[in-house]
Amino acid sequence: MTTIIADTGLDLARIQFGLLTIFHFLFVPLTIGLAWILAFMQTAWRRTSDEDWLRLTRFFGTILVINFAIGVATGLVQEFQFGMNWSTYSRFVGDVFGAPLAMEGIFAFFLESTFLGLWIFGWNRLRPGLHLATIWLVAIGVTLSAYFILVANAWMQHPVGYRIGANGRPHLTNIAAVLLNSTAVYAFLHTLLASFVTASFLVLGIACWHLRRGNDVAAFGKAARLSSVIALLSVVFVFLVGDSFMREMTQRQPMKTAAAEAIFETQQGAGLSLFALGDPVSNPGKTNVDVTIPHVMSVLATNSWNGTVQGINDLQKQYEQQYGPGNYVPIVWVVYWSFRGMVYTWVAMLAVAALAVWLTWRGVIEKSRRFHRVAVISILLPVVANASGWIMTEMGRQPWVVYGLQLTRNAVSPSVATWTVALGLASYLAAYAVLMAADGWLIWRYARKLPDAERPEEEQGKTLPALSY
Repeated sequence: MTTIIADTGLDLARIQFGLLTIFHFLFVPLTIGLAWILAFMQTAWRRTSDEDWLRLTRFFGTILVINFAIGVATGLVQEFQFGMNWSTYSRFVGDVFGAPLAMEGIFAFFLESTFLGLWIFGWNRLRPGLHLATIWLVAIGVTLSAYFILVANAWMQHPVGYRIGANGRPHLTNIAAVLLNSTAVYAFLHTLLASFVTASFLVLGIACWHLRRGNDVAAFGKAARLSSVIALLSVVFVFLVGDSFMREMTQRQPMKTAAAEAIFETQQGAGLSLFALGDPVSNPGKTNVDVTIPHVMSVLATNSWNGTVQGINDLQKQYEQQYGPGNYVPIVWVVYWSFRGMVYTWVAMLAVAALAVWLTWRGVIEKSRRFHRVAVISILLPVVANASGWIMTEMGRQPWVVYGLQLTRNAVSPSVATWTVALGLASYLAAYAVLMAADGWLIWRYARKLPDAERPEEEQGKTLPALSY
């Protein structure tokens, strides 16, 4: 009975952390990517004096502020969970894990929040060049924030720069190794490019919604053309970085790669699985149906046409010898299909972005009503891709919370009752549902408005010499 209760508490704690993390990650890529796009737009206004760029900057800036505010609120809960449901984990990794989190709070968060405030309230108080610098610093700040968080997560995936002390816990010995962890670098580049994809598809979708209705064609035409180019470049480069990230993952976490492709037996010249089915259990041991493209997975994982990709069954035996008896296989179908979700949506985004650039090149993106409808729907594609990628990354690491050092079942708080976790889960889900509804309603409300026809009155008077060139 005790075991059942403990397992239930562990499962509920995992569900809570997973759902809240995914929910928070809905806001992160949009904040990062939109901050950079706003910096591009305001720079275009500063260099060309084209008022359309100014109005677009202020228009999409409102959406950034909404997204940032709710994203911060959801992010704070993430750190509370470490002490609430995962206190054993916190004590185990605190000497290492705390360093990048502290850097994120001290350096990055204060940078982004301070300069976002200056950007919001400095339109009629700062000189144009100085005000432009604030949005660039916001973009740099949110990017640094993402890097430090990903450094902390990458250490869980690939622990480096530590030694095990007399108390059995890892102690930080090389902060440079932690900050320059190869897994962190690839994860950061992949996330940054995914953020550009997310923001550019949102800007493209909103612009096309207005173009379809004939609203402010001059301004939204510029937004559509800019976002289509950013979208295509980002989609292409996110694949190229992801290709290198796959080889890094295969080297560091071969079990995750095997589960992502449902490869149960070690293969040479392994094919890329397009569609596979197995018995409805966590680890079926084999696939009943598997449609593959020959050799492609070996190329992606090893950069070799006939490269060897280790299978789940062989890796399980290897880990049992290395770590002792136990099940070291993640839930295969979750990892497999979350990876498919990321890949399939990438293909769809590539098609949409390529079509948008083609229409831009032909000079007809403002008039293509069919594409406008597609672009609006496509706003959801990066959301699906981001969530799928995060699920694959985190679930593929299981049963480890810190790969090779601490199992997830050994990381949960031992004194927190199951009913407490259940109550917390229900409360957080209710609160997050309200936040999601508020965020969606606010963005929808402001996205349907038109950009200001002219600068606010207080920005035009003689009291604002800072706005003159």
